Amino acid sequence: MEINLTPLLPAAEVVLTALTVLLLDLFLDEGEKGLLAWISALGLVLASALAFFLWGSYEGAFQNTFLLDSFGLFFTQVFLASALLTILCSVEYLRQTAIRAGEYYALILFATLGMMLMAAANDLIIFFLGLETMSIAVYVLTGMWRERSRASEAAMKYFIIGAFATGFLLYGIALVFGATGTTQLSRIAEYLTQPVEHWPVVLLAGVFLLLIGLAFKVAAFPFHFWVPDVYEGAPTPVAAFMAVAVKAAAFAGWARIFLHQMASLDSEWISLVWALAILTMTVGNLLAIAQASVKRMLAYSSIAHAGYLLIGVVAGGEEGSSALLFYFLAYAPMTLGAFAVVMALKEGERDNESYSDFAGLGWKRPFL
Repeated sequence: MEINLTPLLPAAEVVLTALTVLLLDLFLDEGEKGLLAWISALGLVLASALAFFLWGSYEGAFQNTFLLDSFGLFFTQVFLASALLTILCSVEYLRQTAIRAGEYYALILFATLGMMLMAAANDLIIFFLGLETMSIAVYVLTGMWRERSRASEAAMKYFIIGAFATGFLLYGIALVFGATGTTQLSRIAEYLTQPVEHWPVVLLAGVFLLLIGLAFKVAAFPFHFWVPDVYEGAPTPVAAFMAVAVKAAAFAGWARIFLHQMASLDSEWISLVWALAILTMTVGNLLAIAQASVKRMLAYSSIAHAGYLLIGVVAGGEEGSSALLFYFLAYAPMTLGAFAVVMALKEGERDNESYSDFAGLGWKRPFL
């Protein structure tokens, strides 16, 4: 059987770059570690070019469990661009901290690989593998500033809560597989065409657990409580990466599973997602007002944006997918830019996060 590896080219380039960075990190002196950022950036640009040349194609690999279509390619470009900007913003930040450059850049690349798998997954197992690849890398990135107690605390909180979310997802996948006999999304979609009253209870429970797990990952209310502490404790470039790329990956997975392959569920779960969207928007914005830290305010703002994005999920179909794509075009540069300003104000090992640190910024640093 002939295996088509063309859809895997962008992901393979990211893996190759990550391994190259890890290998070179063993031989470069501390003063030369800045070179790793540019090697990582070059690898991401090459991966983006490969994805661009695949644009408009509809190719699958491994019996269509990995499907690279226009939807997956768009999110692939979002992930690659977010990783590139995060790495470029991290160069000076790493010089001022004790974070190891080689491991840091490699983990950014491995997290990006996981996101690419999530966006292109046509199988729940591939989606889960991508999710775990991304999650484990981001857990480590969150706690990489080991001299900072808040970073270690944030990493532990993120890991524990992420493990709960993973448990919900994995149980949901197991129940869906038990009810349908397959993990391939297109085949599950065929099974779901029958009336809901004919579905076994196991299938309903599995779909519900999938929804809960994804709600944790996108930080929808009431599963948002981990976001402020994690964003505040994580290194600022990592918080920016999480706010944009990790959120985009979670929504890409949500759209791939429920908008594209399980669209027949719309009438059954639409009210639940409506409620999640309204509560997430309201709670995120109200709590953002009360924050004294800019990073915590941006964290709650990220929660509110999850509510806005859920409106696209509620809309469903091609219109909903298009709305998600368009929203991320605006959301990604806006959020990365906001975190970049926080990074630019960093002094030594101190993050200037309070509103008083921004006083007079207009005339002190008009460019920012």
